[in-house]
Amino acid sequence: MAIDVSNLSKKQLRELIRKASGRMKNIDKEQIAKVKAKVDALLKAEGVTFAQVYGKRRGGKTGKVAPKYKNPAGTDTWSGRGKRPRWFLAALKAGKKEKDLLIR
Repeated sequence: MAIDVSNLSKKQLRELIRKASGRMKNIDKEQIAKVKAKVDALLKAEGVTFAQVYGKRRGGKTGKVAPKYKNPAGTDTWSGRGKRPRWFLAALKAGKKEKDLLIR
């Protein structure tokens, strides 16, 4: 099926693109749902679980991390991961060292 786009306005082209993008997303969701159904049916037929076949989840986020640093002027803490909090940067600017802010 070919669509002659040479006579379409910008507004019509945007609408066509929006509809086509939506349809592509729906096709992807349908395909994934079909594959999931096949995998679930196979696992059920074999009497095993996904975790038994592939093991426990590895990598990615593992949950909360214990705090490593404490704000001396309050109750704020920081694990040492991610962007440094403002209170941490302010303390360093005020002359404190990282080791001074460690929770002991």
